Amino acid sequence: MTGGSVGFVGLGNMGSVLAGNLVAAGRAVVTHDALGPRRSPEGAVHVPAVAEVAGRTDVLVLSLPDGRACEQVAREILAAPERRVRCVVDTSTVGPAAARAVAALLAGGGIGYVDAPVSGGVAGARARTLTVMYAGEDEACSRAEGVLAGLSDRRRRVGDRPGPAQALKLANNFLAATALAATSEAVAFGLAAGLDMATMLDVLNESSGQSAASRDKFPAQVLTGRYAAGFTNSLMDKDVRLYLRAVAEQGGATAIGEATGNVWERFAQAEPGADFTRIFPFVDGS
Repeated sequence: MTGGSVGFVGLGNMGSVLAGNLVAAGRAVVTHDALGPRRSPEGAVHVPAVAEVAGRTDVLVLSLPDGRACEQVAREILAAPERRVRCVVDTSTVGPAAARAVAALLAGGGIGYVDAPVSGGVAGARARTLTVMYAGEDEACSRAEGVLAGLSDRRRRVGDRPGPAQALKLANNFLAATALAATSEAVAFGLAAGLDMATMLDVLNESSGQSAASRDKFPAQVLTGRYAAGFTNSLMDKDVRLYLRAVAEQGGATAIGEATGNVWERFAQAEPGADFTRIFPFVDGS
């Protein structure tokens, strides 16, 4: 094993792969998940409580669905009777305000916090091409450096305090959500006009309308009928709502954001928990 022990709380589609990456990197990994040990990667040790993870590890990684869950876990870490953890790396997408709140909560117990959301999907996590955008104070980032390296080969520090990485992740996911919704409408239009989807994608990807949606999501998930990118419409709806809330707090423009948010809200309400690439048949009406 290399480096100190690492805790991991939250073993969903993304978290289970990231925890596995840490195991593969030679770290001793202690995991906890609300659903039990079934998603814990081989080579990790699963324990029944957050407090036990906090008592056995130096750095603890979170991969949770929202800010409320992160705050709850932070409180459980602080309440651990034999707490050892000194730094929390939060890969969840929770928004800048929640990141700052959790960081302040942990700071009261002498624990550093690194805001470290990720982008690139489950496939990117497996290939170690996932982008980890992170922000935090120097001491916390230094303590977390080896763990961040274990998560992915692509990392970029974007700020010296918690919050900026969340802002960047929300901007990224808003653009991804907009591109996927817009590409769905454009492809549906082309099909109705008699075009072939594969031909459309080939030409779009050589033209100015190309995006990650046309280059990746449509060829791999929509054209093949797989619809298994590993990210739900409910989570995308949550992320767009977080983006709109953060922009509104700054008094920024939201016209396009509100239109995008409306589409994802309707899709999430109609088919909660569906893979987010299924927005194409939702938009297409098929």
